[in-house]
Amino acid sequence: MHQTLSIGELARRTGCQVVTIRYYEQVGLLPEPERTSGGHRAYTPAHLRRLDFIKRGRSLGFPLATIAGLLDLLEDRDATCSDIDALAEQHLEEVRVKIADLRAIEARLEASLKRCGRATRAECAVAGALAAAE
Repeated sequence: MHQTLSIGELARRTGCQVVTIRYYEQVGLLPEPERTSGGHRAYTPAHLRRLDFIKRGRSLGFPLATIAGLLDLLEDRDATCSDIDALAEQHLEEVRVKIADLRAIEARLEASLKRCGRATRAECAVAGALAAAE
């Protein structure tokens, strides 16, 4: 029989919380493991590798749906590198849009802070910018 891990050991080795592992099982990202005779989950090294893949994908900001798509492609013998690249390119574009949005927010906050005379609350440019209807 192959080596198995408890959910606690899987959590410790991957740095994932137990509740996260159960959630990934629930949404189909992580296959449900077999159970021991006592009813405990018995994870395999394949579960560990898959969970590590999910964690790396999350660390790159991939949404769970995209990670699911990547996992499907990795299991599809007919999938090509360009199929995988297309998902990564789409995510990269989404990241670039978020960065542009954050830069616009940064500029607005900097402008508000520069205008602020730090005198009274009524004269506060930051409070004014937040209260102004746009």
